This record gives sequence, C-alpha cells and structure tokens, in this order.
Amino acid sequence: MSLHLPKTATAVLTELTGEPRPESALFLVLRDAIAYRLEKITAALKAFEDKYGMSFEEYRERWETEDRPEYYAYEAERDFLEWEALVTRRKRLEDLQAWLW
Repeated sequence: MSLHLPKTATAVLTELTGEPRPESALFLVLRDAIAYRLEKITAALKAFEDKYGMSFEEYRERWETEDRPEYYAYEAERDFLEWEALVTRRKRLEDLQAWLW
C-alpha cells in the first residue's frame, strides 16, 4: 500500500516526529494521538470514580438493581450515560492501540 500526502503534510509529520519516512511518521502520530486520548479518558473516568466512590461496573450494577431517588435521577442518568460512553471509547482506543503496537 502506498501513501500519498501533500508535501506540506509530509514536512509537518517529519518536523513533528523527527521521522523522515511519511508512513512511519504517520504511524507515530497515530500512536501518540491514541495515547493522548486515552490519558484524557482516564482522567475523566477517574473524576466519575471519585465523584461516586466506585468503579463504573459497580455503578452500573447499582444503576440496574437499586431504586434511585427521583430528584437525583437526571444527574445520575446523565453521568451514567457519559461514564458508559467513556468506558466504551476507552475499550475501542485500547483495541486500536494494541493493533498498532
């Protein structure tokens, strides 16, 4: 497979990574981007874990099995959906990361 990039993109990739081969430079940028996004997701997940004092798995278990007070339902549901999305996104990025390494 051949990769064709504009000269400006090739120059940026080379400058950014120090790698003269565009294919290798792009690979390094992809790895760095995934690692950066995983760091951001990890921080967001930790914020939810700190807020609720438990892991997402524990929160999901309580969400699915316990009654929640009505006044708390909107915030709890919003957090559940955001938290679940972060867990899903992390798994997808970890799969991509494993594939790239």
